[in-house]
Amino acid sequence: MIGKIAGRLDYRAEDHVLIDVRGVGYLVYVSDRTMASLPGPGEAVALYTELLVREDNLQLFGFTTLVEKEWHRLLTSVQGIGAKASMSILSTLGPDGVSRAIALGDWNAVKAAKGLGPKTAQRVVNELKDKAASVMALSGQTKAASVDSVPDDVVIEPTAPAAPAAAPVPTGNAAAQSEALSALTNLGYAPGEAASAVAQALGDDAGLDTSGLIRAALKLLAPKG
Repeated sequence: MIGKIAGRLDYRAEDHVLIDVRGVGYLVYVSDRTMASLPGPGEAVALYTELLVREDNLQLFGFTTLVEKEWHRLLTSVQGIGAKASMSILSTLGPDGVSRAIALGDWNAVKAAKGLGPKTAQRVVNELKDKAASVMALSGQTKAASVDSVPDDVVIEPTAPAAPAAAPVPTGNAAAQSEALSALTNLGYAPGEAASAVAQALGDDAGLDTSGLIRAALKLLAPKG
């Protein structure tokens, strides 16, 4: 299984790129948002990848972060969501937007993706809502795939684990989000309701630090009336 690939960006097409790894070209499909973040032709590039194996075809899908890759894996586990639909959702919302929409049960946001109907969007939210907390926490522990320079040798690595063995210290909202989720679950809240409260609090004020985010989420979780 090819889990990461690094080389030179050879060319861009509408929905895929060709990455040259020491003379071997790998065609990798990417979301619109990932495409926009990639460098120009001839420059070094690295992507986490997921290999789709079919009887008559093999396709590589590329992601700049493990969070984006994890959402692709989860989205394609939902009945009616293939790789194309998953990439459409990620193109429309981005990985953080997917986390927020699913944590909040906002199937209308998911439905905004091209080619998705309301029933499929509702199924995505219903089936994945309990998974949102773990993916949101993952965003505070991982970094984007990168290369320091164009590699001289082939760089093809086995499928990456859910988080790197030595994760960098998270910063900013990703860290606050991860720490707030951990604190709320330690207080006894279910992962799904904790993720929903954190997502809503961040939507109200994206600049909250960890303590502010925990306080805001606790207010949202407090019994009404």
